Amino acid sequence: MKILLVVYDNDSYIHWFPQGLAYIAAVLAKNGHEVTIYNQDMHHYPEEHLTEYLDNNVFDVIGVSVIAGYYQYKRLLMISDAINRSKNRPVYMIGGHGPSPEPEYFLRKTKADFAVLGEGEITVVELLETISNRRSPGAVKGIAYREGDKVTVNEKRELIKDIDTIPLPAYGMFPMQYYRLLRMPHSTNSDFVIPLLSGRGCTFSCNFCYRMDKGFRPRSNEAIIDEINLLKRDYGVTYISFSDELLMSSAQRTVNLCEEIIKSGLNIKWLCNGRLNYAKPDVLKIMKKSGCTFINYGIEAMDDQILKNMHKALTTEQIVSGIEATLAEGISPGFNIIFGNIGENAETLRKGVEFLLKYDDGAQLRTIRPVTPYPGSALYYHAIEKGLLKDCEDFYVNKHINSDLLAVNFTDMTDDEYHRALFEANKRLMENYYRKKTAAMIEEAKDLYLNNNSNFRGFRQS
Repeated sequence: MKILLVVYDNDSYIHWFPQGLAYIAAVLAKNGHEVTIYNQDMHHYPEEHLTEYLDNNVFDVIGVSVIAGYYQYKRLLMISDAINRSKNRPVYMIGGHGPSPEPEYFLRKTKADFAVLGEGEITVVELLETISNRRSPGAVKGIAYREGDKVTVNEKRELIKDIDTIPLPAYGMFPMQYYRLLRMPHSTNSDFVIPLLSGRGCTFSCNFCYRMDKGFRPRSNEAIIDEINLLKRDYGVTYISFSDELLMSSAQRTVNLCEEIIKSGLNIKWLCNGRLNYAKPDVLKIMKKSGCTFINYGIEAMDDQILKNMHKALTTEQIVSGIEATLAEGISPGFNIIFGNIGENAETLRKGVEFLLKYDDGAQLRTIRPVTPYPGSALYYHAIEKGLLKDCEDFYVNKHINSDLLAVNFTDMTDDEYHRALFEANKRLMENYYRKKTAAMIEEAKDLYLNNNSNFRGFRQS
């Protein structure tokens, strides 16, 4: 079958490599399908271009995958309208974190024919066989499908136990010269950056987090090293952004992977998402030795009761200890703090701000964002139970209008009080960041003019 996979545009200058679609493209090609990638992202095509493209090219199936988010939701609706208006409308599939927890709503809104729920590599191949042979989709696990106004959600599909059996992403189908221009903390102008998945899932259960499947399934170190070698050889990649929800799923797993990276002689930079309860000096030392420059930590709050409320399985003592150990090792930490979870108030926000100011290393501008109860998360169902949210439509149409504005208020503050407090908090953080940047630039100028620094390359913004 002829398949068109759409990479949607999120208005970024350089977009994140679409890993999910690249995995799907790989399994489809392996099973004999003819796959074409439509890069709305790189070209910033308007939706009218997609309608025209479909009018002039015939495909059997079109697929779009989106994450949960107000922007992605609106973009999906526009793309869906463009698909549905085409003269040669193919069979239309949607998938990803966005539609998976609420497929009935998404199928009705988009008028798509099928939704692939959760992990899609086996499901999509089986579904295409069913469509090709004109069989009923009722027996295909892991999908929902629409027949007129009726939506049927099938039985969930079992997870792929050995994810090393999944083909590598179909890098050759994508404009890698474009995607490798992605910038990450401590990447230089000459670095080429690509995200890579070392495992699927997470061992923790924070109440604000939505994931499609439970548990954690790591890839083998050998498979990870082989993929990095391929990216270096074929695309000149020098910096890997491990895109797992949590690469540091355990201290031992982290150390083992770092040892293999060192042994392989890859000589790469890399970053990952980490856990502060595993951020011990011995673990961080070998991470640094293997090329780690940045660890993105989910701190979320600097109050032990709030951390318990969100089921973070972390304490403020562990947070402080882990951040200090990370900085001591010369690795830059990412400080992610959100505000507005159950029980939060102006005081818990203040604690977060003071922490960020105390440990800021100037590597990134850090702001505090509202907690958002994305469909599928425990917080989403809590909001519905408490009458703070009606349903998925209420979330996307009425509440979640911007990721930096309050969607559902779990605090005792009014919405206005909440936004005022968040403004004052982020004002302090922004002033701190740009004060440090200004001081650094002045020192650069001093070195240039007073010390005749001939290596200076100009006052550039990055």
